[in-house]
Amino acid sequence: QKLSSKSTFLNSTSKSYALALYELAKESSELDKVEDGMSGIKELLDTSSDFKEMILDPTLTKEEKNKVINKMADQYSFCQILKKFLGFLTEKNRLFFLKQIIDSFLDLVSNSKGELKAKLLSSKELSKPELEKIRGELSKDFRSPINIEYKHDPNLIGGLVIQIGSVMIDTSIKTKLVKLQKSMIEA
Repeated sequence: QKLSSKSTFLNSTSKSYALALYELAKESSELDKVEDGMSGIKELLDTSSDFKEMILDPTLTKEEKNKVINKMADQYSFCQILKKFLGFLTEKNRLFFLKQIIDSFLDLVSNSKGELKAKLLSSKELSKPELEKIRGELSKDFRSPINIEYKHDPNLIGGLVIQIGSVMIDTSIKTKLVKLQKSMIEA
C-alpha cells in the first residue's frame, strides 16, 4: 500500500514541478531553450552514471550538489529560468525526482505542439538523416508531428522496434512471445 501512495506522490509532485516550469518558460518565451536544456539533462542522466549517482546521493550536501548543477548549467549555457529551477530543486531536496520531472515537462511540451511521442529502438546505430527520414514517414502516416526518443540497442536481433503512444510497430525478428511478455510486464 505504501509503495503505491509513494509513486502517486512522486508522479503528482513531478507533474506539478514540470507544469510550473512549463508555465514560467512559456510566459518568458523561453520554452525552446528550456526544452533543449531539459533534453540535454535527460541525455546526461542516461549516459553519465556519475551525474546520476551525484543526484541520487543522499550523503552529498545541497551546497555540493548545487555546485555541480551550476557548473553544468554554465557549461551548457542554460537560460536563467532553467538554472533557477534546478537551483530550486536542489534547495528543496527534489533532485531525486529530476528524471520524472524532465519526462513530465517534455510530455507537456510535446502535447502543446500536438506532437505524438514515439520510442524507437534499432539494432544498428542510426544516423541523424536516417532518423529524420523515419520521423518524416511516421509523421505522414499518423498525420501528426512526431517526436522520437531514440535508443540504439545492439541486442535486437535485427530491424527496428517503434512504439507510438501504446501502439507497437515491430520490424525486428524477435518472437511474438518476447513482445507479449514485455507488454504484460509494462502493462
